[in-house]
Amino acid sequence: MSTPIRFYFDFSSPYSYIANEWLDALAAQHGRAVERHAILLGVTFQAAELKSPVSYPIKREYSVRDFARSARFHGLDYKLPDPFPIPTQNAARVFWWLKDSRGEAAAAAWANAGLRAVFQRGLPLNDAATLKAVAAEAGIDPAEAESVWNDPVWKDRLKRANEAAIAAGVFGAPFFIVDGEPFWGNDRRPQIERWVASGAF
Repeated sequence: MSTPIRFYFDFSSPYSYIANEWLDALAAQHGRAVERHAILLGVTFQAAELKSPVSYPIKREYSVRDFARSARFHGLDYKLPDPFPIPTQNAARVFWWLKDSRGEAAAAAWANAGLRAVFQRGLPLNDAATLKAVAAEAGIDPAEAESVWNDPVWKDRLKRANEAAIAAGVFGAPFFIVDGEPFWGNDRRPQIERWVASGAF
């Protein structure tokens, strides 16, 4: 049986939002499952001695333009939240709680809900009331979600997920690992598709 495509994303990553919208269909077309991993880009940037491209004025202007253009290219609704980027550790903790307690499908549904809330509606998931509202819309008890993101158990679970991602060579998002081969960026889609369709090249 083919191994799953491992997909590392941050809820504050526009390119992760875009990749999340095409990945399941691509994987299913080639008989693959998707294994999602919510991470914090700030942690991976620190480990790689990098900064977000939006940290640099000239890069920020280009990046913000490219986020929107890339979404249009893929036919996706898009709205950049203001301010941007936003901290997403609470949304990520909810993700890991769902993944560990309810399984991959529940975690994937939350990834879809959270990424679309941020990048289709411009919602600030770092705001507790907003995050609880998005949880409720996704069929998750908002009080339970708040309890989860404040629970040291799930704080530690996210910490361990970040450490595991770094150990696997992840330094940005979206990041994919297919049959042990790493691919970084939404623009790696053609290479990923060829890999899963016809094997290593």
